[in-house]
Amino acid sequence: MSDVLTLKGISKAYNAGDANEVIVLSDASISIKAGEVIGLIAPSGAGKSTLLHIAGLLDTPDSGTVAISGQDQTGKSDRRRTRTRRQDVGFIYQFHHLLQEFTAEENVVLPQLANGVPKAEAHKRAQMLLGKIGLQDRLSHRPAELSGGEQQRVAFCRALANAPKLLLADEPTGNLDPGTSDTVFDALMELVRETGLSALIATHNMELAKRMDRVVRLENGKLIDV
Repeated sequence: MSDVLTLKGISKAYNAGDANEVIVLSDASISIKAGEVIGLIAPSGAGKSTLLHIAGLLDTPDSGTVAISGQDQTGKSDRRRTRTRRQDVGFIYQFHHLLQEFTAEENVVLPQLANGVPKAEAHKRAQMLLGKIGLQDRLSHRPAELSGGEQQRVAFCRALANAPKLLLADEPTGNLDPGTSDTVFDALMELVRETGLSALIATHNMELAKRMDRVVRLENGKLIDV
């Protein structure tokens, strides 16, 4: 079986003005197996968000290759990359970015409808996912009526709504207090393990990172096993 995600020789630089070039990634490589959960640690500004955006086909590297489920995405059209991203990749960010005018259930239903899932089936899956993390009594609540931890758990379910193969998370509990962070992280890991997802989860919290299958550090543009 091919790896779910393979990054090989990824390099990325940005023009910082005055003809200065900032190298963010330099020959970064990693492979993630099916069902493997990897913690990504890095200092602020080291390029972890850029790495996750490239892995999730939201950005393109200057050089190197990105393969998802063995399919090289290099040179694919924006339309093909968008389809792969929508079907195979789920994203979680530090801030939940829920749609405020919609309920918890509707926030998890909408990405499924966008992916062509029938409405009844989308609602059934949303209810199942939200029930798994203890929000079965909060389905009709809008984000403003939910706590910070509950909102982030809804965001987790939204990321998993279309049954992706790969989950990419950028500091998913970084905006929560320590106690809530542990509870929410436990809920995330339970969902990931139950669904057999592969995941790359960026965190500043080494204790959380150690609870994953392995940990890599982004340092000087390269990925190093910890």
